[in-house]
Amino acid sequence: MAAASPVSFDDVRAAAARLKGVAHRTPVLTSRTLDSLVGAEVFVKCENFQRVGAFKFRGAYNAVAQLTPAQLAKGVAAYSSGNHAQATALAARELGTSAVILMPADAPRSKREATAGYGAEIVTYDRYTEDRTALGEALAEDRGLALIPPYDHPHVIAGQGTAALELLEDTGDLDALLVPVGGGGLIAGSATAATALHPRIRVIGVEPEAGDDTRRSLEQGRRVTIPVPRTIADGQALDTPGALTFPINQRLVDAVALVGDDEIVDAMRFAFERLKIVLEPSGASALAALMAGRIDNPPRRIGVIASGGNIDSERFAALLAR
Repeated sequence: MAAASPVSFDDVRAAAARLKGVAHRTPVLTSRTLDSLVGAEVFVKCENFQRVGAFKFRGAYNAVAQLTPAQLAKGVAAYSSGNHAQATALAARELGTSAVILMPADAPRSKREATAGYGAEIVTYDRYTEDRTALGEALAEDRGLALIPPYDHPHVIAGQGTAALELLEDTGDLDALLVPVGGGGLIAGSATAATALHPRIRVIGVEPEAGDDTRRSLEQGRRVTIPVPRTIADGQALDTPGALTFPINQRLVDAVALVGDDEIVDAMRFAFERLKIVLEPSGASALAALMAGRIDNPPRRIGVIASGGNIDSERFAALLAR
């Protein structure tokens, strides 16, 4: 008998109620040009318009909001390359507590500055030689802080699932949902919501070619660890799926498509020129896979989660000039 999932559709709906009036209900964009290009009706959920510029605020706030008064009095800790860092910092500020964030030394400058701007203390590490999970857990234990991991937490996963919940409420029945995959929290929450509402929907994850840990893990039926990937999609530069997210995705995700860095840049350019929105590389990966023909037999109605838009002007211009 299969074990019960740590996250249910009721958890996603409870998160949506908790986030109402706090998180933005982000827009869904359509484009006749995009539809013609891919041969389907496409609905882009623009989480680049979420608070902190990415979907991560949903999960971070849902998790911090459920801490006890004693935990809030001591503060929270998190580890992240940028978007979860900002999200946890802002959630902590909104809920009257403090945050200490472990970030890689090479995290984008704009993300470090934004995290500090929300009032968090930043501690750095080397993502290529040090284990951020072990460092984050030690940091939280040493300082007596509540650790809010970026994806491996049921409240975080449930919060992330509210993006897909909103998308499906706004669009009705979809044949497929494309979701960027890093640690797997967004797609685990999204798949929980999507398959509960529409059991026949195809849930397809998208990873950068250099960081295909989830695809390999699903193929082998166990969590696989790869070298830390070097990709422009820094939010997806992980080496192994989450211990909590992987079993959910193993059960609910139909496939994982891969996309190259150049294809991601093409999608960023298209989003800027045709949709009039700015996406960071990780935020554009699902759109990139669709545009590049990486999705087998694309169905008639497709939802795409554009997960974030946190990129500074210099890096954005440099990538588009490639």
